[in-house]
Amino acid sequence: MIDIRKAKDRYSTQKDWLDSRHTFSFGSVGERRFMGFRKLRILNEDRVAPAGGFGMHEHQDMEIVSYVLEGALSHRDSLGTGSTIRPGEIQRMTAGSGIRHSEMNASGAKPAHFMQIWMLPERCGLLPGYQQKQMPDVASAAQLDLIASRDGRDGSVLIHQDVNMYRATLRDGADIKAPLASGRYAWVQMVRGSGILNGIYMDAGDGAAVSSETELEMAGRPDAEMLVFDLA
Repeated sequence: MIDIRKAKDRYSTQKDWLDSRHTFSFGSVGERRFMGFRKLRILNEDRVAPAGGFGMHEHQDMEIVSYVLEGALSHRDSLGTGSTIRPGEIQRMTAGSGIRHSEMNASGAKPAHFMQIWMLPERCGLLPGYQQKQMPDVASAAQLDLIASRDGRDGSVLIHQDVNMYRATLRDGADIKAPLASGRYAWVQMVRGSGILNGIYMDAGDGAAVSSETELEMAGRPDAEMLVFDLA
């Protein structure tokens, strides 16, 4: 079964420096019936104006992944980490027992466009941590890359939860198939372009909750980029 959540049905937060679209309920925005999917709690698509951003604030007991689509994001945290995240890189921050951080547009001239993803951790009170890695180069028309996982295999960042997060890139109508094991679920988010998931058309910003399926078949029309979450 595949249940599509259309981009137009997402919640939104609008400020002079921020355009944020929330797939799931976030803070005081949205309905309780859209509080996430499995261990995936937040899936926000943010556009931040030049020099804008989120000043120092605190999180606890959450695995937070930042995935930059355009521009650059400047990260600072109470662990002493300072970095800039750009397209082609992925960042994971374990909030654990408590961490303060800021995320600012690294440019004073160009907007930043990124996905921020929150997942519930396998247990509370983890030691706060930070990891940032380069994702594999896109070298083929159809490519599925593991970018986050429970064990950090294949160069992925480590997530303290039973989840495999993939980036699917599909060019010129190419397609790719990925098995979905018995008892597993998936969330597929179209982040660029448009495509087909198991025969269902998806536009940028659309998401899909997948259950009771044995395979994901994805195709781009003509170019697409998807985030795929394989979840317990």
